[in-house]
Amino acid sequence: MTDSDDTPGAAGGAAAGGTPGAESGVAPGAAPGAAGAADAPPPPPVPPATPSATTPAAPPAVATSSVSLPAPVAAIATGYSFTGPALELGAVLWDGRCHADAPVRIPLAMLNRHGLVAGATGTGKTKTLQLIAEQLSANGVPVFLADVKGDLSGISAPGQDNAKVRERAGQVGQAWEAAAFPCEFYALGGIGTGVPLRATVTGFGPVLLSKVLQLNQTQEQSLGLIFHYADSKGLELYDLKDLKAVTGFLVSDVGKPELKGIGGLSSATAGVILRAITTFEQQGAAEFFGEPEFDVTELLRAAPDGRGLVSVLELPAVQDKPQLYSTFLMWLLAELFNRLPEVGDVDRPKLVFFFDEAHLLFSGASKAFLESITQTVRLIRSKGVGVFFVTQTPKDVPGDVLAQLGNRVQHALRAFTPDDAKALKATVRTFPKSPYDLESTLTGLGTGEAVVTVLSEGGAPTPVAVTRLRAPGSLMGPVPSEDLDRVVKSSLLYGRYAEAVDRESAFEKLSVEEREREAEVVGAVLETPKAPSAPKGRADKSLAEQVVGSGIFRSLARSVGTQLGREISRSLFGTRRR
Repeated sequence: MTDSDDTPGAAGGAAAGGTPGAESGVAPGAAPGAAGAADAPPPPPVPPATPSATTPAAPPAVATSSVSLPAPVAAIATGYSFTGPALELGAVLWDGRCHADAPVRIPLAMLNRHGLVAGATGTGKTKTLQLIAEQLSANGVPVFLADVKGDLSGISAPGQDNAKVRERAGQVGQAWEAAAFPCEFYALGGIGTGVPLRATVTGFGPVLLSKVLQLNQTQEQSLGLIFHYADSKGLELYDLKDLKAVTGFLVSDVGKPELKGIGGLSSATAGVILRAITTFEQQGAAEFFGEPEFDVTELLRAAPDGRGLVSVLELPAVQDKPQLYSTFLMWLLAELFNRLPEVGDVDRPKLVFFFDEAHLLFSGASKAFLESITQTVRLIRSKGVGVFFVTQTPKDVPGDVLAQLGNRVQHALRAFTPDDAKALKATVRTFPKSPYDLESTLTGLGTGEAVVTVLSEGGAPTPVAVTRLRAPGSLMGPVPSEDLDRVVKSSLLYGRYAEAVDRESAFEKLSVEEREREAEVVGAVLETPKAPSAPKGRADKSLAEQVVGSGIFRSLARSVGTQLGREISRSLFGTRRR
């Protein structure tokens, strides 16, 4: 999350008030927020057994009266008076006053219609995620959170009661109670604290890998050709060294004829791909590819007490690899799409997936990649999965994707430059008509305040509501690193995924001579587009004998149960179908 002021000492203020709101004269709804919570060292995580957090559904809507509420507020409150279970976001702000008897809510059944949480740095997006995740868990819905800054680990520990939290709770009509929630912590490739998440190169597929390697369209097509060859031969590419090996083979004199009928692979393009892979490895990315590959259905589990498990992907250790973690999150989403059955409309989602720093996913993406994202987001709703994109402004998300997002929580925006002012006007135009002056309101919101519109139980947009948000019940800040490490190592998944596996195979058994010869091929491609000549002693062999006898071929034919000639089928994103 990008809220830079959500530090452990100031975490309470991020959701419980924080910075002042709008000054006098600002448009209705831009009222001052409450002050932040007092600094205090966070306690260690506790077992998720607080009775108050196990309620299966949020409380019913508070009755409102057009006599006691201003007419616009009464109309807004009516739009949020749902009959079924709903998540409580906060209370309506109007003309500088918070109306606790006008609650703002999201129907639980509409959480798989996707959403957007946006706002400038420091406006409280992180705590909004925490608030929504807590209530989803309490309603038995598993949640996936990407934790860029490392301060969402506090969801596993009860919050701290203090005057500022009680003040915020009183303003919004919240019966605040400290509560911890069941969590599982993950880390990409084991870099950082968490159960390691890995994917095989075959499972990741050429489309997503091209995005990570920042290949152009021609290079992406060539990488797809390399995968096609490996797939058609039934060859599993487990890690990056396998991919480098087969790429080198296909531009050697022995391997070139293999792709001749379908376009071939130029030495120059192979060189670009190999250099990109080598650079990627030098950045420490090799740990992300290999076995055991993570089973995404682990994200759908519930705790023994029936609450949904909150899966937190700890990302601080890979903040310098934004393309990798944003694309890896897309792989997780694509895997969920491939693995889950169709369920249609359900009374609650199977999983809600929060995609943080969403602009990184779309930055520099090819047209084909954006089309794949749009189609995945459109179709995954029928699998019971809700996706929330988290970013600074709606303009970070392409229009075709933004059109799929029915729920909006828009925190404050800044307008310091002409570009900022243009983005502000564009954001205002994306909201339904309302009695608020949204252009003024959005620049005057305090921390922990937002403009909200969601889908009603009937699927229609609710009235725009400027909202003072509730305070999370869990700790608004990170838990101590030693406590987090203890929780991770006590997980049942740690023993299953902690140690990387590199199966003994033909690759490891290659003779020194064969290794040197194949290393020369790869090295030659990296340095010059000219392919090396065929090794002596093989001129009399048929092409089939040369291919089967190649050390690279044998190194790749190593998967138990893999059959030669079985082509791997691939999904919309080029990921492997299971």
